[in-house]
Amino acid sequence: MFRAKRAGRLKMIWWDGAGPVMAYKRLEQNAFKWPAMRDGVLRLDPAQFETLFSGLDWRRVTALEVRPSAVAE
Repeated sequence: MFRAKRAGRLKMIWWDGAGPVMAYKRLEQNAFKWPAMRDGVLRLDPAQFETLFSGLDWRRVTALEVRPSAVAE
C-alpha cells in the first residue's frame, strides 16, 4: 500500500494468483486517516483496512467477538 504526499490518495499493489493487480483511490475533499507506523510496519485488521479503503476513520472500527451458537437439543 502506498500513500501519496497528499493523504487523499492511495495505491495498492498485490498478486491475485494470475498476475499483479493495482487499485487506486482518491478522496476529493478529505484525507485518509493513517495509523502510526511501528518498526516500519503498518498493521490493520481486515475490518480496519476496509474502513480505511472506504475513506472512513479506521480508528472507530472494532472487531466484534463472534461466539459459537449454542446447539439446540
